[in-house]
Amino acid sequence: MENKNKRLKLILTGLALFITLLHAIPFYILITTALKTRGDFSSRWALPDYFTLENFAIAWEQANLGSAMINSFLITAGAAVILILFGSMAAYPLARKNTKLNKAVLILFVAIMVVPPLTALVPLYQLVVDIGLLNTRTIAVLVNAAAFMPLTIFLYSGFIRSTIPKELEEAARIDGANTLGIFFKIVFPLLKPVTASVLIVACVFIWNDYQFAIFFLQSSDVHTLTVTMDSYFTENQHNLGLVAAAAFIAMLPMAIMFLMLQKYFIAGLASGAVKG
Repeated sequence: MENKNKRLKLILTGLALFITLLHAIPFYILITTALKTRGDFSSRWALPDYFTLENFAIAWEQANLGSAMINSFLITAGAAVILILFGSMAAYPLARKNTKLNKAVLILFVAIMVVPPLTALVPLYQLVVDIGLLNTRTIAVLVNAAAFMPLTIFLYSGFIRSTIPKELEEAARIDGANTLGIFFKIVFPLLKPVTASVLIVACVFIWNDYQFAIFFLQSSDVHTLTVTMDSYFTENQHNLGLVAAAAFIAMLPMAIMFLMLQKYFIAGLASGAVKG
């Protein structure tokens, strides 16, 4: 029996390593291509004949990545603040009050999660034009926050219900704390794991959003990284070094965020953050 368990563990470890290497291949090709000079026509699998960082500097200037990154950051950060603050506050009563209405609301949120956001794009675009928010970062923040709010409430409510004991809140209520104080002083500080899950899941999609950005942010002043990269790829499709460098710069912030939050993200999954 022990030998069988060791063999199974070895197989699973080997499978995990294989999957990891498989996912690492695109990043290897991306980085090696970005570090090659324009005259380096060696295989994509080969290391550069001469390492250079010139492609990164050129891509940064030519594509105006600085402005695009600021726009993407403001939109992503604004939507994240709305999701964390209002999503957690909305999830708290849904998790603690087991009423028929609350169950119906949660079911509604789950149903909304399976509806593609693009189905509402035409009427939403008309509404944005009517209220005068076209080509503003505000509308990008609001639209992305609204798109991920059902998932955020679902994650927070599941985590609160399955992980945070009610006794903590009851003790605070006996001491005279009101509901708002209990939430912000006791419950909210314990939501770090699921907050990390929300940040990673929502922020990565918002940072990489193209469908809303291309419709609502048509002015070059408010272009996000995805829209900027799309036009830059078209202009430099024969210069893979510049394209790879620009792509690496665009993905770097989200990669850093994941590395910083992965400990809490794994804890959130293990603690039942994605359980209904």
